[in-house]
Amino acid sequence: MEFEVIEDHISNNSKPLKIIKGEKVKVGKISDESDGWVDWIYCYRIDGSSKGWVPIQIIQISYEYGIVLQDYSAEELEIKKGESVESGIELNGWMWCKDRNRKKQGWLPKKKLKMI
Repeated sequence: MEFEVIEDHISNNSKPLKIIKGEKVKVGKISDESDGWVDWIYCYRIDGSSKGWVPIQIIQISYEYGIVLQDYSAEELEIKKGESVESGIELNGWMWCKDRNRKKQGWLPKKKLKMI
């Protein structure tokens, strides 16, 4: 599906979390309505090298740790209003998108997109 970006998006995470199926992570805060989105959990790589929000559906939580159920990247797509993107995956109000040139990809908030 193709979308038009209706608001600029800039990431605030310079080292986004990239994890693979079966990897153990340390888990933190679970998002709720007051955060503006629900069903995301803040995770940290065990070695401390990166961190980011992960859809709660892909983490099996046990106390302060979790096991990743599928490969995942917390990379956000930095993009300007008026550009077009393609998307196929939507989770918890965010969509995994590719820019038109397919050179960049990452998560975008669904509220910043309009279907073309």
